Amino acid sequence: MKLTVLYFAHLVDRTGTRMEAFSAPEGATAAVLRALLAQAHPKLGDALKSCRVAVNEEFAPDSTVLREGNTVAFIPPVSGG
Repeated sequence: MKLTVLYFAHLVDRTGTRMEAFSAPEGATAAVLRALLAQAHPKLGDALKSCRVAVNEEFAPDSTVLREGNTVAFIPPVSGG
């Protein structure tokens, strides 16, 4: 299935893009996508592990089953003061 993946903050530097089209197997969860992206972009390393995932602009657990055409965003933790 085809997905749109969005990256933010330091993930943009590691992938070289803010957005990409990505193919994942039917029935893949957000956790499976996380693993596939780490393989596709070795520079991501463990960076995705600490990110929140949002599916179609709503935060979602890693167990969320993705559907054709979903937009999936990986959002790193934010700190401030």
